[in-house]
Amino acid sequence: MPLNSTSGKSLYTVQDFLITSALSLAYFALSYLMIGFKSDQVVLVLIFNVCYYASAYTRKFILGFSIFIVYWIIFDYMKAFPNYRFHDVSTSELYNLEKSFFGIKDQALLLTPNEYFKAHHHVLIDVVSGFFYLMWIPVPLGFAAFLFFKDRTEFLYFSLTFVLVNLIGFVIYYLYPAAPPWYIQQHGYEFIANTAGNTGGLARFDAYFDVPVFASIYSKSSNVFAAMPSLHSSYPVIVVYYGIRNRLGKLNVFFAVVMLGIWFTAIYTSHHYLLDVLAGICCAISSIYLFNYLVAHTGLKRVLEKYAKVIA
Repeated sequence: MPLNSTSGKSLYTVQDFLITSALSLAYFALSYLMIGFKSDQVVLVLIFNVCYYASAYTRKFILGFSIFIVYWIIFDYMKAFPNYRFHDVSTSELYNLEKSFFGIKDQALLLTPNEYFKAHHHVLIDVVSGFFYLMWIPVPLGFAAFLFFKDRTEFLYFSLTFVLVNLIGFVIYYLYPAAPPWYIQQHGYEFIANTAGNTGGLARFDAYFDVPVFASIYSKSSNVFAAMPSLHSSYPVIVVYYGIRNRLGKLNVFFAVVMLGIWFTAIYTSHHYLLDVLAGICCAISSIYLFNYLVAHTGLKRVLEKYAKVIA
């Protein structure tokens, strides 16, 4: 029977089986009641349980990454509580603000940057921007894995800052539901509940490779009316910050290029206004400042140091 090499405790105790089984069944039951059954839920539970029981090391890994699992579950459950049920959706307001602040004259018309790029896109930019937008989750998760092996405390700091910026963004989504640029382009100012997710300008990437990459991603969207702020734009800011903080040298150049690429793509493909991107950047800076403040002025630092030893 495999043993935990650090403590000598068996990986397969009755208590462990009861806890993991109860959590798994509770997750299935709650998910079924709130959003219905999906194959993704089975995959998530399998990943957790396999890692939890495979070895002492994979158990520590999945316990660390449970922070991201909790984030994903919260994000997924937002489908059960669409933000447009709580506040009116902004359609024309954000569009007109974008045009007044960042409007681009194109012949006799004043266009938002999204409209300008929609009229003047290029296949090379379509392809490159698509690859940039595919990085918005793999890069933060890959960076988190890197920090897990490098420094458990920094891993926890990064992970919790990542979750914090999402929580800030989710609150704003419910306080200020906002339609993305592609929605205005397709539906005008009329609010249509239960509108399905849409690839926007990323459809050109799918068409070029004849593979529904982004179509499959956006079909699972938790909420269409969550354009403000752009959390896609927040994530790379946090990666760059922790990259600089950990003195990763040339790797930070890569992170910075990805960050700029994601910001540009969000606008180029009509998924976000420039105002959304700027708001996302502000959310990232706010979450970094708030988390650092909590670490410096509360008992959070001691708690995280103890948990870092648990997963070390």
